[in-house]
Amino acid sequence: MTKQISFNAFEMNCIAHQSPGLWRHPKDRSTEYKALEYWTDLAKILEKGCFDGIFIADVLGIYDVYHHSAEHALKGAVQVPVNDPLQIVPAMAAMTQHLGFGLTTSISFEHPYPFARRISTLDHLTRGRLGWNIVTSYLDSGSKNLGQKGQVNHDNRYDIADEYLEVLYKLWEGSWQNDAVLRDKVNGIFADPAKVHAIAHEGKYFSVPGIHLCEPSPQRTPVLYQAGASPRGQKFASQNAECVFIAAPSKIAAKKVVQSIRQKLKEEGRDPYSVKIYTLLSIVTAETDHEAQQKFKEYQSYGSYDGALTLLSGWSGVDFSQYRPTDQVEYIKTNAIQSLLDAYVNADPERVWTIEEIAHWNSLGGNGPVLVGGAETVADHLQAWIEETDIDGFNLAYILAHQTFIDVVDFIVPELQKRGVYKTEYATGTLREKLFGQGPYLSEQHKGASYRQLNRATYAQAI
Repeated sequence: MTKQISFNAFEMNCIAHQSPGLWRHPKDRSTEYKALEYWTDLAKILEKGCFDGIFIADVLGIYDVYHHSAEHALKGAVQVPVNDPLQIVPAMAAMTQHLGFGLTTSISFEHPYPFARRISTLDHLTRGRLGWNIVTSYLDSGSKNLGQKGQVNHDNRYDIADEYLEVLYKLWEGSWQNDAVLRDKVNGIFADPAKVHAIAHEGKYFSVPGIHLCEPSPQRTPVLYQAGASPRGQKFASQNAECVFIAAPSKIAAKKVVQSIRQKLKEEGRDPYSVKIYTLLSIVTAETDHEAQQKFKEYQSYGSYDGALTLLSGWSGVDFSQYRPTDQVEYIKTNAIQSLLDAYVNADPERVWTIEEIAHWNSLGGNGPVLVGGAETVADHLQAWIEETDIDGFNLAYILAHQTFIDVVDFIVPELQKRGVYKTEYATGTLREKLFGQGPYLSEQHKGASYRQLNRATYAQAI
């Protein structure tokens, strides 16, 4: 059976996101990011195209590694200014019925107790259409502005994340029993105190003695996304993630990461195909291949070399201003996104990259390939990616907001539907039910399910 293709829209509450410089294009709308209409218009476009969801990236910091300065980030609007990702979700949810919302927030900068409430609130408001992209952050600027001396060591951040998730699982899965909420107006009992449990968590990094403040939301735990591709990140994903987001410049590089993730899932006792893997990609399309190529050339004229290197320097932790454009890219281990340089240097032995080449590559759509062509050409390439890399779908980054997604919905989606590899309507239920065709909660095989039977005191006893 031919594997189905899934799309997420890759967005951020900022200007231009993964395509620095393209905000200057007359048809780009990303400078409207502060208006609700920008987001509600986008949500309606995506739901028309049966996208699984909108995946909203975020950083809490500024890209100041390039030239050891924030100058290029500020001049070029390179993911700054950037607004909060959670605030825009209710408006989009109100305008749609099926679209999912994958939110990026960092475990490094917020205590799990208030975070659990914020996520449960959104899961309630979206009626179970929420996902969470678990990140540990990579910008020193974010850490320093929150009173830290700098980023915690890369692998230690995942140690903290392990306990962070343990606290959340206890709050979301174990604090309130399914039948705790009675809503008994006759006897004046809203919730049975005997069925609401204090989690009594005492760990190395967190102390959370009490109950979850929210009654169980439609999914309890949101659909869990994770984007770490380093060995430690993959181990964390294999234990917790339901969807994994990767970024690779070639099918060879992507296949290597996918194989590693599926093997680690197997080692953790999970079905290697119980987790969906999406790769970053952008599409430039039109009525014909020629028109698409012309459009692509026009877009390239707006790309920003310095903007791309500002992003790459921040992602990798390497200041690329110290190298000549013709210098070859080499792997340097840093405390930022360790898998980024590996994808260029080690994952694909057939390709040697220069600084100039990766700058131009990343100026449109970020750290992923750009497919250019008419509907049939692009659809052929998408199916080849699915078949040759074993991924499940794509996180589509826009080049022009919202024109990129309009073009995908108008040209690519109908072609894929005609081939029988893309859904023509949504399944019913929560985001988890739509993605996996099972119940609204974490599967019994998932690590988080083990926290449903907390051997804790009830709230009444705890106080």
